[in-house]
Parts: sequence; structure tokens; C-alpha cells
Amino acid sequence: MINAVNYAQAIEPSIGVDMTAVPESTQTEEVSKEYAFSHQTVINLAQTLSTSLMKPAEKAPQSLIDMDYPTYRKINFQQNQAVWGNTPTKFSVQLFAPGFLFKDLVSIDVVENGHAFPLNVSPDSFSTPNTEIGQLISLVGKYAGLRLHYPINRDDYNDEFVVFQGASYFRAVSKGQSYGLSARGLAMNVAQPKGEEFPMFKQFWIERPSSSQDAIVVHALLDSKSITGAYRFGIYPGKPTRIDVKATLFPREDIEHIGIAPLTSMFMHNSALDASDVLDYRPAVHDSDGLQILTGKNEMLWRPLNNPKTLEVSAFSDASPKGFGLIQRQRSFEDYQDLEASYHTRPSAWIKPINDWGAGHVELVEIPSNAETNDNIVAYWQPKEGLKKGQSYSYQYLMTWSNDTPVSLDLPRVVRSAKGVKLFTTRPEVVIDYNKMPDVNVDDLTIDASISNGKILEAIAVKNPHNNGVRVYVSFDPQDASLAELRVQLKQGDSAVAPTWLYRWIKE
Repeated sequence: MINAVNYAQAIEPSIGVDMTAVPESTQTEEVSKEYAFSHQTVINLAQTLSTSLMKPAEKAPQSLIDMDYPTYRKINFQQNQAVWGNTPTKFSVQLFAPGFLFKDLVSIDVVENGHAFPLNVSPDSFSTPNTEIGQLISLVGKYAGLRLHYPINRDDYNDEFVVFQGASYFRAVSKGQSYGLSARGLAMNVAQPKGEEFPMFKQFWIERPSSSQDAIVVHALLDSKSITGAYRFGIYPGKPTRIDVKATLFPREDIEHIGIAPLTSMFMHNSALDASDVLDYRPAVHDSDGLQILTGKNEMLWRPLNNPKTLEVSAFSDASPKGFGLIQRQRSFEDYQDLEASYHTRPSAWIKPINDWGAGHVELVEIPSNAETNDNIVAYWQPKEGLKKGQSYSYQYLMTWSNDTPVSLDLPRVVRSAKGVKLFTTRPEVVIDYNKMPDVNVDDLTIDASISNGKILEAIAVKNPHNNGVRVYVSFDPQDASLAELRVQLKQGDSAVAPTWLYRWIKE
């Protein structure tokens, strides 16, 4: 059985635990001298690692691992220890101590003037419940991750806006947003019988930006049983925050199921397509409500998300895709009515390939979940032929952490999807609302609606003055099918005038 991944509390900034002896393998060695560094350094390391078996990451001492979450939260990085915190650069770096869920130790080096040197851990690096814990963390000498700070909301305060912590997970926010969905370096064997493999960023290098720079560069070395990789993240904070990613991959073996540029999110319910199984005063609970894809042929697709009863995997075949992302479209508090979670401020994430990704498909995995602390939605690009041992692969893409899809901003969008039954019948019906169509004549529109099982009964379009758009009603007969794929395209003549709406109808 595949369980939803619990990552919601995985990047809280804290730590703590009872003191025990530090395993010899985790004790800090003498500080290495600085060394010449460029991104090629990381590529060479990844390529060399790929020729031998993976060595497991060093683990934190058991006493740190055994900490409970409340204790872990009491360990905080000292503000006065922030890297570049007292320098003219606009960026500062804070670090996470190992412990609790974060067992794997990470090395972090700083790059200045083309030379790198390791960041040291001292007993003063973290505020801790007692001196023994501080000494233990200092003896370990490594970290569990890092976070970047920059004044994205106001000039006099450095906001945390990017976090790298746990396996190859990272996430970001733009101005006015709060953390929501996450990204990963790679996804391996998601929803496969042999179980998922979680690659890890084992080492980071952070380039020091000049005082005039509004961007920062982070390099990362990825390691896993099946693959190694060298990553370069060019990070641009603001409105919106953007991350320019370059990944060079070296498979240790032939890989059939691999996810490039994976996004991980949460969808519990909304009141229109997927009602809650339990009473909930909130009309919607989700970090993302739809998957959007811009295909290589310039067709825009919109697929509402589900919280299914059983595992659901969907594949959207394409060649040379132009973009995909998990989108949080509803941006009003009234859509969620949640004072604590603030789902209306959570970001969307859009992936724009920079080089040609060839043939493959965008894969969407929807995992049954009964808790909003579980990440149960995964989306990524799956290359058609997988990856082959002994070859290298390069994927470049731009991630944009915006409020909505940052492409075709002036064109119509699907702003709401709903399902029910057609009035005075027992036939299922779906309703699709498109905005930004104030002057369209609905008599000029045609609806190209199809269903994989059963038949379409009726498809009509009417003006929707409440959003300056159009509402489409589609009723259908699934006949004896338990599952059917719906596809609805709104056209004017031979041209699509709005995103193609896709939906997996499942018999309840």
C-alpha cells in the first residue's frame, strides 16, 4: 500500500534531545583548507560517484534522532551566526541542525571568489535546551539543511524564502505568500510496486553574492542508489520568486521510472468536485487544486485534482513540453475559510523547460489521504525511454513560484469546475467556468466534448456575467463504466479559445 508522504512539518526551524556519545564516524575532522570551485567541480564529483555503489549518508547520533518534535523545535539557529548576516549582501543563510526526522547529515560549503571552504559548527551555532545538546551538535559537525533569507516583503526585514531540507526536497515563496507545495531534485519509482527511492542532496555549496546582487546561486550534489546528479540553482527572490535549475544526471543503472522536476502537494477536498468525507466547516482544503500543462503543440490543458479512494496515476503524453505545474487558483480567504493555514496565500509552481526534453509524458499521481498534513499529489516529467546507465543527461528548467500560471496571463482560464446531476435526471453532469471572455458571442462557440467510456448526452455554453466569462455544462452517460476520462475543448471555428479541460470521473 502506498501512503501519502508526510512533509508538512518537515521544515519547521528547530531541534533538541538527550545527550549520548557521538558515533566516531560522525565526529568532525579538522577543517579542510579552501579549494578552487566551479559548477564543474560538482559535475565531476557526481560522475565519479556514479561509477561505484552508493555509500549511505552519515547519520545523526541516535540521541538526536530519538528527539520528539516539541524538543526538536527548541533548537534554533542563532541569528547572530547567520552566514553573511553582518555584511552588505542582501542575502543571509541559516542552517538546520540534525535530529528528529532529519537523520541524514549534510555538508555545506561556502564559495567566495572562486574558492570553497566548509562551514563549521560551534557550540554557539544553535540555541538549545541545554549545553550538552549544543556540544553534541558541534561534535557532529554537519547539518540537516539550509534556508535562505532576503527582504522580499519589506526592506527592513530578511524573510525566509527558500528551504532545502530532507532528501532532495526544497520549497520557496514569493512576496505575500506562505509555504505550501514542495519541489524535489528527482522522483524515483513513484507508485511502483518495488517502492519509491528517495535521492538525497548530500552536499551544498553556496556562492556569496555581492552587495549589489539580487540573486544567489546554490549548488548541490545528489546521490541515490540508482543515480547521481549535479545541480545548480540560480535563485531570484521577489514577486514572483524564480529558480533557474540545471541538473546533470549520471545513472548507476538503467532507470525506467524517473520523475524530472517533480512537484509534491496536498489536495484534500473542495466543495465543487470532491466533497469531504467528514464534516468540515471549510469549503476547500488544498495546497494546489489543478495540474496545468502547456504542451509542445501549444495546447493548454487543465486537470482538476482529486483525493481518490484508491491510488490513481494519469499520464499526459507529449513531446518537447513547454511547461507544467501544480496551481493554486483560488486566491480568496472565502474560498477556504481557514484562519491558520491561509491556503489562499500558498504558491503555485510552474516548470518551464529550457532545453529540449524530448518525448515522454507528464505523470500525475493522486494518493488517497485522510489528513491535510500528508502530501498526496505528485507531478513530474517522465522521459519516454527512461535513463540509461553509462550516459549523462542534462535538464534545464525555470521554476516560478507565482500565484497562478505565469504564462498566457491575458487569456481565458478555467476558474472553477463542479460536478453533480443534470436537473430532473439522474445523469451526471460537470460544469466548467472560464473567465476573461467578456465580449464573446456564445453562439459562435462550439464545444468539443468526448468521454472514454459511455457517451456525451449534451454540451451547452452560456454567458457568465459574474466572472466576465462563459459557463459550459456537459452531461453524460457512463453506462456501466466505473471510470471515464472526460475531455472538453471550447472552440471558435477551428481554434481553441480556452484551456482544454480534462477530468477523471470515478463512480462513487
